[in-house]
Amino acid sequence: MLKDPSTKYRAFAPVRLSDRTWPDAVITQAPIWCSVDLRDGNQALIEPMNLERKIRLFQQLVAIGFKEIEVGFPSASQTEYDFIRHLIDNNLIPDDVTVQVLSQSREHLIKRTFEALKGVRSAIVHIYNATAPVMRRVVFNMNEDEVLQLAVTHAQMVKDIAAEAPETRWTFEYSPEMFSGSELPFAKRIVDAVTAVWEPTPEHKCIINLPATVEHSTPNIFADMVEWMHRNLARRDSILISIHPHNDRGTGTAAGEFALMAGADRIEGCLFGNGERTGNVDVVNMALNMYTQGVHPGLDFSDIDEVRRTFEYCNQLPVHPRHPYVGDLVFTSFSGSHQDAIKKAFNARGPNDIWDVPYLPIDPLDLGRSYEAVIRVNSQSGKGGITYLLEHEFGLVLPRRLQIEFSRVVQGVTDATGKELSARDIYSIFREHYLEAQKPYGYVAHHLVEDSTKDEVEMSTEISVDGRAQRLSGRGNGPIDAFTHALSDVIGMPVKVHDYHEHSIGSGADAQAVTYIELSVGEGRTLFGAGSDANIVTASMKAILSGVNRALAEQSGTSDQRRVA
Repeated sequence: MLKDPSTKYRAFAPVRLSDRTWPDAVITQAPIWCSVDLRDGNQALIEPMNLERKIRLFQQLVAIGFKEIEVGFPSASQTEYDFIRHLIDNNLIPDDVTVQVLSQSREHLIKRTFEALKGVRSAIVHIYNATAPVMRRVVFNMNEDEVLQLAVTHAQMVKDIAAEAPETRWTFEYSPEMFSGSELPFAKRIVDAVTAVWEPTPEHKCIINLPATVEHSTPNIFADMVEWMHRNLARRDSILISIHPHNDRGTGTAAGEFALMAGADRIEGCLFGNGERTGNVDVVNMALNMYTQGVHPGLDFSDIDEVRRTFEYCNQLPVHPRHPYVGDLVFTSFSGSHQDAIKKAFNARGPNDIWDVPYLPIDPLDLGRSYEAVIRVNSQSGKGGITYLLEHEFGLVLPRRLQIEFSRVVQGVTDATGKELSARDIYSIFREHYLEAQKPYGYVAHHLVEDSTKDEVEMSTEISVDGRAQRLSGRGNGPIDAFTHALSDVIGMPVKVHDYHEHSIGSGADAQAVTYIELSVGEGRTLFGAGSDANIVTASMKAILSGVNRALAEQSGTSDQRRVA
């Protein structure tokens, strides 16, 4: 890289639109959307789509709700020509969809384009020629007047040929190609000359497309250029200003949004930003940005995963896992503090509340995504994410101190393996360390006798001790008290219960009770045991044995943390 890039690169000159209005504008309605996936997106592919893929993508675009779809460049190749004929001849274009085709401003190409459209109900014929100084000087060796005459001549040709097929509803579109690098006075001059030929009316408008063919400037400067054109074009009430942003600077979405604020009516772009070089503006991104501001974009992405699958199949390109709204990981938090905030927001949210969840600008359910991927666990995760997954996937509602305790167990696993854990992995760890912690002491059966006159119960319990059956008897003011008294005699240390939590999973005959008991054994620290059973007393006894086994393992030096390592 150069030490002084200014010796090679020139800063883009601002418009100096001192009374610009677009910064205070708010997008309150959707633009007219035109998908250019089948032309601009297709020509950017290493392996262009075949007929079957083109048809599948066209049908997906229709299902999304695009009413204007650029279907190809029929004069560019026989494949493009044949695809357009296939759509028309097989009546595959819905009545409410207008197809668009592109052609350079050259006589034989324009004639070939109209041949491809014979019999179509409604079509947009889009012609263009380059207007930027570098193109006039280096590529065409033409002055401004010559370039303008080229545009006017072919605009007249388009009008004349269209008049020969009045059964088709024609819309004309013109692009001063490389508008983003053209002088504004010349761009206005050539556009005004074209619209003077076409004579659009407020009832039947033409389209003037202002492409950021190459991004040269920050998006605010592009917005100034659009607002300048919006203010100064002749016949503005008979023109739809269309924007075709590319993404060379990585600001295509911002340029598109700013352009709408600056007076544009229409956006041309591709699904997920496909297109030449760094791509076209991402219409999914723009549309869902509007949706999160309470403005319906008029496009349906309620099954975004299906749209992505179709895109990847037809284009043979992957969608990045961090791609806004659709990537595999965009609704995923690994960070413990993020997970905790999300979990608390979900718990606090009412069914009709305005969406206000930390780190999630949109509800994944609105896009057909589940909450399964919202929180995923790796070594960066904390108790919030772990307990969220256990609760939402398996119905286990862990008390707070158990959340802290179990998160250390999970942390030991992730630190040791370096891998992400799924919800099922976490559940398996919980089962292993709590629900199935039944050695050396395991539950077999129990018999309970209550004496209401003494407010006392007598518990007769059969447990296994290292696989051998042993019967215990104890009394207490309840089943847990009676069982811990008997168990204390067997292990030779007092078992003291400090806290008890219980909830059910399921309903009816399939309901299961889950109990979490915090206890200590002897002089050891307090920790939790957990048990599950259709009978709540049995679940409680299993939880006590689980806690005792874990406490004894810790005291003997074979704690959860050591066993994980």
